[in-house]
Amino acid sequence: MSLRGRKPKPAHLRLIEGNPGKRPIRQGVVIPPAPGIPEPPPHIDEIAKAEWHRIAPGLHALRLLDRVDTASLAAYCTAFSRWVTAETALAEMAKMDKTTGALMIRTSNGNAVQNPLVGTANRAMRDMIRYAAEFGMTPSARTRIGHEGGTPTGSKFDGLIGGQGTRS
Repeated sequence: MSLRGRKPKPAHLRLIEGNPGKRPIRQGVVIPPAPGIPEPPPHIDEIAKAEWHRIAPGLHALRLLDRVDTASLAAYCTAFSRWVTAETALAEMAKMDKTTGALMIRTSNGNAVQNPLVGTANRAMRDMIRYAAEFGMTPSARTRIGHEGGTPTGSKFDGLIGGQGTRS
């Protein structure tokens, strides 16, 4: 089994980033004109569609969303919907269960077990975060797309050991 390393970044993201590694960017890479914000697929539910309409314009403006990304964004939105649905159901159940807040339920044998909705919410949340990272929608993903407008103004040593880097 071989290790694959980091996923390659599209050339336009490397340009936005400022190419901190100074690795050559393939010449002739053209960023295609954005044809418009794709519509959400009809099979996703209303919560997922609302999330689509909330985030798609921003992703499209950053050229991180194209028609070929429809399935990936739909997967993110579906995971978001499942997470919201499970968390909402847990909150409703928690109103009646002051002891465990609906995190635990009793089986027919009387044993206490984790509420299946907790697992559903956790799995949906993990999936949602994984898909979100693919589109640069997590704090760590955004730091990799940081410096708007080109290169950073400070030294590469800025922020080390609580002080400013020095410039020669």
